[in-house]
Amino acid sequence: MALVVRLKTITFLRGKADRVAKVTFRGLPFFTRVLEGCEEEARFEEIFRWPIGSAVDGNEMLEIQVFNHSKVFTNRLIGTFRMVLQKVVEEGQLEVSDTLIDDNNTAIPTTISIEIRYQTMDMSVRVWNDGEFLDVPDDSDGVFQFETESLISGHSQSSGVSPGRRSLHSSIPTFRKAGKGVFSAMKLGKNRICKDDHKRTDDAAVLETEDLDLMARRLGGALDPDTISLASVTAVTTNVSNKRSKPDIKMEPSSGRPVDYQISVTVIEARQLVGLNMDPVVCVEIGDDKKYTSMKESTNCPYYNEYFVFDFHVPPDVMFDKILKISVIHSKNLLRSGTLVGTFKMDVGTVYSQPDHQFYHKWAMLSDPDDITAGCKGYVKCDIAVVGKGDNIKTPHKANEAEEEDDIEGNLLLPEGVPAERQWARFYVKIYRAEGLPKMNTTIMANVKKAFIGENRDLVDPYVQVQFSGQKGKTSVQRSSYEPIWNEQVIFTEMFPPLCKRIKVQIRDSDKVNDVAIGTHFIDLRKIANDGDKGFLPTMGPAWVNMYGSTRNYTLMDEHQDLNDGLGEGVSFRARLLIGVAVEILDTASPEITSSTEVQVEPVSNISESATGKVEEFFLFGSFLEATMIDRKIGDKPISFEVTIGNYGNQIDGVSKRPSVGRKRRREGGAESDEEESELILHSSDEEAEDSADLVSVSSTPLMKPVITDRNYFHLPYFEKKPCIYIKSWWQDQRRRLYNSNIMDKIADKLEEGLNDVQEMIKTEKAYPERRLRGVLEELSTGCSRYVTLANKDQNQAGRTKLDRERLKSCMREMESMSQQAKTIRTQVKKNTVRDKLKLVHNFLQRLRFLAEEPQHGIPDVFIWMLSNTKRVAYARVPSKDILHSIVDEETGKDCAKVKTVFLRLPGKKGFGPAGWTVQAKLEVYLWLGLNKQRKDFLSGLPSGFEENKADKATGLQSVPPISLVYNMKQVFQLRAHMYQARSLFAADSSGLSDPFARVFFSTYSQVTEVLSETLCPTWDQLLVFDNVELYGELAELRDDPPIIVIELYDQDTVGKAEFIGRTFAKPLTKRIDEHYGPPRFPPQLEYYQIFRGNCSAGELLAAFELLQVGPAGKGGLPPIIGPTDSDRGPILPVPLGIRPILSRYRIEVLFWGLRDLKRVNLAQVDRPRVDIECAGRGVQSSLIQHYKKNPNFSTLVKWFEVDLPENELLHPPLNIRVVDCRAFGRYTLVGSHTVTSLRKFLYTPPDKSCANNWSHTGTHTITSLLNGYTSLTNGPSRSRSHSRTPSRHPGDVTVELEMSVRKMETVVKLDATSDAVVKIDMNEEEKEKESKKKKKKKKGEEPEEEELDESTLDWWSKYFASIDTMMVALRAQEAAQAEADEREDLEIAAEGGDLKVDDCPVKGPKLREKSKDRGKGAKDKRKSQPAADSQDKRPIKPRVDELMAYNRELESEFSNFEDWLHTFSLYRGKAGDDDDHHMADDDRIVGRFKGSLCLYKLPLSEEFSREAGFDPNMGMFQNIPHNDPINVLVRVYVVRATDLHPADINGKADPYIAIKLGKTELKDKENYISKQLNPVFGKSFDIEATFPMESMLTVSVWDWDLVGTDDLIGETRIDLENRYYSKHRATCGIAANYSVHGYNIWRDPQKPSQILAKLCKDSKLDGPHYGPGGRVKVANRIFAAPTEIEDENGLKKQTEEHLALAVLRHWEDMPRVGCRLIPEHVETRPLLHPDKPGIEQGRLEMWVDMFPMDMPAPGPAVDISPRKPKRYELRVIVWNTDEVILEDDDYFTGEKSSDIFVRGWLKGQQEDKQDTDVHYHSLTGEGNFNWRYVFPFDYLMAEEKIVMSKKESMFSWDETEYKIPARLTLQVWDADHFSADDFLGAIELDLNRFTRGAKTAKQCSLDMVLKAQDLPTISIFKQKRVKGWWPFVARDENDELTLTGKVEAELHLMTAEEAEKSPVGLGRNEPDPLEKPNRPDTTFLWFLSPLKAIRYLICHRYKWLIIKMVLALLLLLMLGLFLYSMPGYMVKKLLGA
Repeated sequence: MALVVRLKTITFLRGKADRVAKVTFRGLPFFTRVLEGCEEEARFEEIFRWPIGSAVDGNEMLEIQVFNHSKVFTNRLIGTFRMVLQKVVEEGQLEVSDTLIDDNNTAIPTTISIEIRYQTMDMSVRVWNDGEFLDVPDDSDGVFQFETESLISGHSQSSGVSPGRRSLHSSIPTFRKAGKGVFSAMKLGKNRICKDDHKRTDDAAVLETEDLDLMARRLGGALDPDTISLASVTAVTTNVSNKRSKPDIKMEPSSGRPVDYQISVTVIEARQLVGLNMDPVVCVEIGDDKKYTSMKESTNCPYYNEYFVFDFHVPPDVMFDKILKISVIHSKNLLRSGTLVGTFKMDVGTVYSQPDHQFYHKWAMLSDPDDITAGCKGYVKCDIAVVGKGDNIKTPHKANEAEEEDDIEGNLLLPEGVPAERQWARFYVKIYRAEGLPKMNTTIMANVKKAFIGENRDLVDPYVQVQFSGQKGKTSVQRSSYEPIWNEQVIFTEMFPPLCKRIKVQIRDSDKVNDVAIGTHFIDLRKIANDGDKGFLPTMGPAWVNMYGSTRNYTLMDEHQDLNDGLGEGVSFRARLLIGVAVEILDTASPEITSSTEVQVEPVSNISESATGKVEEFFLFGSFLEATMIDRKIGDKPISFEVTIGNYGNQIDGVSKRPSVGRKRRREGGAESDEEESELILHSSDEEAEDSADLVSVSSTPLMKPVITDRNYFHLPYFEKKPCIYIKSWWQDQRRRLYNSNIMDKIADKLEEGLNDVQEMIKTEKAYPERRLRGVLEELSTGCSRYVTLANKDQNQAGRTKLDRERLKSCMREMESMSQQAKTIRTQVKKNTVRDKLKLVHNFLQRLRFLAEEPQHGIPDVFIWMLSNTKRVAYARVPSKDILHSIVDEETGKDCAKVKTVFLRLPGKKGFGPAGWTVQAKLEVYLWLGLNKQRKDFLSGLPSGFEENKADKATGLQSVPPISLVYNMKQVFQLRAHMYQARSLFAADSSGLSDPFARVFFSTYSQVTEVLSETLCPTWDQLLVFDNVELYGELAELRDDPPIIVIELYDQDTVGKAEFIGRTFAKPLTKRIDEHYGPPRFPPQLEYYQIFRGNCSAGELLAAFELLQVGPAGKGGLPPIIGPTDSDRGPILPVPLGIRPILSRYRIEVLFWGLRDLKRVNLAQVDRPRVDIECAGRGVQSSLIQHYKKNPNFSTLVKWFEVDLPENELLHPPLNIRVVDCRAFGRYTLVGSHTVTSLRKFLYTPPDKSCANNWSHTGTHTITSLLNGYTSLTNGPSRSRSHSRTPSRHPGDVTVELEMSVRKMETVVKLDATSDAVVKIDMNEEEKEKESKKKKKKKKGEEPEEEELDESTLDWWSKYFASIDTMMVALRAQEAAQAEADEREDLEIAAEGGDLKVDDCPVKGPKLREKSKDRGKGAKDKRKSQPAADSQDKRPIKPRVDELMAYNRELESEFSNFEDWLHTFSLYRGKAGDDDDHHMADDDRIVGRFKGSLCLYKLPLSEEFSREAGFDPNMGMFQNIPHNDPINVLVRVYVVRATDLHPADINGKADPYIAIKLGKTELKDKENYISKQLNPVFGKSFDIEATFPMESMLTVSVWDWDLVGTDDLIGETRIDLENRYYSKHRATCGIAANYSVHGYNIWRDPQKPSQILAKLCKDSKLDGPHYGPGGRVKVANRIFAAPTEIEDENGLKKQTEEHLALAVLRHWEDMPRVGCRLIPEHVETRPLLHPDKPGIEQGRLEMWVDMFPMDMPAPGPAVDISPRKPKRYELRVIVWNTDEVILEDDDYFTGEKSSDIFVRGWLKGQQEDKQDTDVHYHSLTGEGNFNWRYVFPFDYLMAEEKIVMSKKESMFSWDETEYKIPARLTLQVWDADHFSADDFLGAIELDLNRFTRGAKTAKQCSLDMVLKAQDLPTISIFKQKRVKGWWPFVARDENDELTLTGKVEAELHLMTAEEAEKSPVGLGRNEPDPLEKPNRPDTTFLWFLSPLKAIRYLICHRYKWLIIKMVLALLLLLMLGLFLYSMPGYMVKKLLGA
């Protein structure tokens, strides 16, 4: 389609100037060239062309502006010409001359002359040729080719517009009627400008995939296979035409249903708590549940390690909105609640959205809610995990908690991407007003009052409640008002970014008894903010939000009240609320800030009407084309349908008139209202005015009595007459928001469909999935760039909020980048990367879906209610955006003007479960919603062929919508439903099977297949023929888009009605009379359709459907039904030939091994069971087990049967396994059954001869690196091959040399059998370098580490802890590699944009490659891979300890359940549970297990197989398998420890012990329970003798010991020992890494490595082992080398071959043909489960099992793994002196500063044993002398670096509880006061394992020793034994800064208990070994004991000089006085001369 405008001339211009014109259509301007120096006339003669995506609407405008052009200034407008295109649309071509108008809308003499042409796609406007235009040559020689070619091929033709002016804007052609191809390129198109096609032929609309190559030829071969969309194998995906939209299969709303959740919180410790000498308690609060830790006394860094579990059963939304609050409280006890130190808040949803749904070892930062200026109040370290049903938590290994001092800042408890420094912010939620509240009042009083007094005031008193991050705020209550105006804001103060995702806004009705919610809305902060670098703070509105909830009827009790609280999907409109949200970041430093976080409510100013957008009149039209499948319960009463939008159309309290704008205004002062009204009338056109006057909305269909369809359903007889509804409503015009969402939704739908195609292709192994994925990405990037052009259009309509602008910007950025990334990924899609890229593209899909959700609502959703006798029965909710009309195609809703199939469902909780699956009614509805002024084409999408039937009185008006449509075109069809088979159906009977039949519905017809009894995989093979199906509408449309077929599956019950199994949809393939019935379209292919039951999948249906038109000749003209000749099934027609699959002959061999764990049937035990195998109607029976109790194995092992199966593997029928019990008198009882849905994994493929020789085809990466003729093998990552040939050996041998010095011998050598390589496994160069580097790196201050460990001190635990370390390192390396790989991927994507080559990326090159290869190599290698270099440098060198393999999960998952040849099939009986996941509930239905295997192969098989040596014909394909006779085995179970057990006692702890059950043997270790421990170390082994097969299921359970009452089960794990025993992986006894005959690593297996090897070689018919000289051994064609000496316990060396044999065993997987991994010595971690809480882990158990056959030599004694006993130590601390202690007291007399110092010390966890020095009184300088000794005895576990202490928790405790606490010494300095409490001055805490070395002198001791502790060398008292030095005391000042408050000189001396006994010492300064008294100055004496002394001291010492000065001054004064006294007399004497 295109619009072409030719601008000819502009005349009568004034003056002389340069002229230019601008032509604009749909917002896209083109400029003409500049005509210089024109006078009166400007002759442009230019052609402009707009290729357009959707039909031109008659209301659209063309605008031409003429300017005087200026090179310097802006162009000056001369005049404008605007034209409505209605005439153009009607006629297609128009010549116009008209005058221009100026700015003031007055005409000016200048005239313009133009010619306009418009052509639509469907030729509805006359055909024209570009040649008709002047100046354009007729381009008929092939430039204008087929329209689609330019789309699909890479050609882009130029149009007549010069290239500079051509634009991409709206250049995507959409096909309205003709182009309905399946080319996805046509669906969305590629952004290329193409000529509008002027010679298109109208060809068949459906292009099947087979048809594509033909199409390609016709298009000139330019077809790109990427863009072909396959009609998906799942249901109705390809929508061929535009008339129908896709139905939604999933029925049940899942949101409101409650689910189980378990939240576990471990509070480990707290640090840096603000406050002096506190007794902290941590409180964990989730919702209303609170749990407290114990109290720790006088410490700022308490250590708890306490575990709490909260269980919830609530809907997910409620769960994720709950607030998790961690607070620290100071000195809480029974009487006082304590003072709050600080809190941390986060919602549960944030935790759940973390990887693995957990935070592990993270620090929560506490802040004070009452004082936001205060800053951080401390940190709490915790683990938080949220487990829903079926989630499994990966717990990192708990072994080494004493990691290097935690980096707090780097491990804050915050989600990824949240900054560590969060600021305080104010969240303003502004509540303006509400509209449309229901006219309700729930109190009885109100109704009574109303009845008596007749008082009819509004009966609702609304207020708004806002909840955010655990706080609530309310507005005032507006009494009696349906349209309340609040104008208030609720202010929350919270950290930003907040860790709570949603704000809950709820309108409530205030009431004296209880307040009721009217409606609820959640504001998701993620949608109204953007945290990118160009992001924006949360902002919203002012915007209206719509609230939905229960229906608006007035009953006293509202049954759907939950819906009003926001649980579940609302079923009716409740109200609209005008709100706004803003956030302001606070500057906490500013003085005027209120520091509390209390919620405040303030008034805000009113906002104007127009702020939320201009109010427009909307028109909603709907037509009900069909109403079928009406539930029979309501089928007897007349039915009508009601459609509502907001309150418009609602029959109870709906409105139909426009809310007079005046009414609202008059309250505020009525001056404006009249103007407003009159203004409205002025603007409306005449037509609008006249029809608004009369048009009354019709919102419901007339009542009609249903007609019966079949036993279950009715239908309404809407045959040729279809009722319509129409509603006018008035809303703010916020269509742009909805358009935005629609464009994105469409891109997302397209993407989803494409991804489903790709997945289906991968699943069904079709060719070239990568091409399809490339096509999908191409579509995506085109779609995204198209979005950018569309969204950019009109930016400035009224009512756009800040959020609209910001959201648009961020959406455009996102889409832009997505488009780029899609292009990039497209180039990276290769055959081998399809799966990875598919995951990436799924992320795009989620991002699109997230972006498409609009937080600010526009028009409310549309509800369709079915009323039966005016009672509301069922509803459907249609989002208004889906049916919103736009003139741009992409913006139109996906169901607008289309026929949509809608299933009505029950409201609220009624819709959960089975009630929600039955369809209440199926409607075919046509809906259109748009502006009233655009309504003229509201009927355009209806199936053609109708006449409108209007209401009588409206005859005069042409524009009144019809009240019904009458179809006069009727087509007759025959529908053929080929129902072939179904598989994996839901088990609906108690037998565990179903008796399924299918019911097919098409329009108002239905038919049923036959019932097949007792099967979950029925093969009906039945053709259902529906004759004389009448459909209304045009044939062409019906052919392209027939109505959908609904297929429902039921289970037939003998009593009562059939039970629903599931439902699916299909579209038939339609054939017109004149079409040929033959390829490529016919006959139709069988396809799989997914069956849904609620939201869950309930099986698949294999069927095909065709709809054949019946012509005038009647049925004679239809293609004949050719059935298979051999079957005569009476009236039942089989599926005809050509559609049924082609079969070929297969043989199925069955290995019958045995039955296990059969439960009772009808209370009787199973005694003589038999297994029946059935597939496609054939089968075989096993031999009968005579006595199930005595031996449950079968006597005949292998049987076979032949069967005809389809050639196509995907169509293979399932295989049924049934177990029946043969009872007396020939009765049979079904025990249980199992269905093998896919036989593919049992398909036998003969070995490829070409590969048998060259066995490196396993696809490992081979890196060849030659080093001096040898290959250096790095442990793990690289696999190498070297080609140094030595003539002496036989070619084809491979040599592997092993050296004993290497600990990590886990090298896997994959070599080419044809090359002859010697591989020497040695410590590689890299490692040597590292070793040397490491030695250089030693810090000067560090003591040399102990390199050699004494053999005798090593035990099994040394090995265990070393292995766990290795595992942790490997896991970290794996994570790092993963992160690095992701980073690399991002860089690659970024690099694509620039010219950055991947290799130049700034990523650590080779190391990365090595690591990533590492990851692919299975757990075994990954564990042994080199730990990353940096982490090694930090760690002290660990002495070499032999290791075992620590598996982080159960062994079965590492070795594919040990089903290498023996498979276990669970047998089911009983009805399947209707849970959301069946699989969880299915465990209860298991009634036993069948062990055996299958093998399926096509006949005839090649002879070679049976000619092999030793072939046993009785065993068929199952050669070399052991006998299944009973066998006696010694089972040895080792239980190491349990972690994270679920608490079983009230105190939040448990008293666990182990119980083991095998067969009838049960061992309970009850007396050795471990008190109050959730992480108990058991360290036990148990020996049990068992007989396989009778006793083969081992159950290890952990129980909680109770003093009173029965013990409780905590959890159990079950292990099938038999599969392990018989597995080729040799799971009987793990193979150790090294062979030794004594010590902690002694060989456990009774068979030596050489014996094991010899047996393996014999069993697998390998040549060998041949031991040769020089430490070599040859097996098959491999040569291994290893040391040959061994040391016994006396240190003597002996020759041995064991090392050689062991080397071969550890590389057994490399053996050709028979190789597989042998199980190493290991510990496995198994989850503990509780039968009452299926799927939720109750803890984990570390254990392993050894098995030894009793007929072999007996094994040695069990390995001793009993827990290490802690060692008794004594720590002696001497406090010598203190210095520079701050002075606290003022002297009474002198006001002088002094302190009475004493020092207190204790070991962490032993506060009650704290010890104090004596007091150094009256220190004036801060110096104190003590010479005081503390003695701390303690028990210590060296391996775990923990102190072990046992104490009673409280006086009521029965026994002591053991605690493990890090070894930390605390020293504090205090100021002693006599009458008041002592003052705390400062403290230092030393971790005895790594603390800073003390300073030599007091001067050198500084605050840096604490602040920079990480960088200083550390020492361990356990290695140093004795240390002396000065350490600083620190405390926090009021600014929370650490300050130095003193220094202490101390000496630490550590002794073992024995040493301490030999040299005892006294406490303090007591005997023995007393310390001398300190030399303290005299001032320290107390003044009131010897006051004279004190005074003397005071006076003499301090005022000596003052006294001397005063004495001197007195003498002087005295002399002066005497002088003055005696002077006169003396003078007189002198004068008188006496």
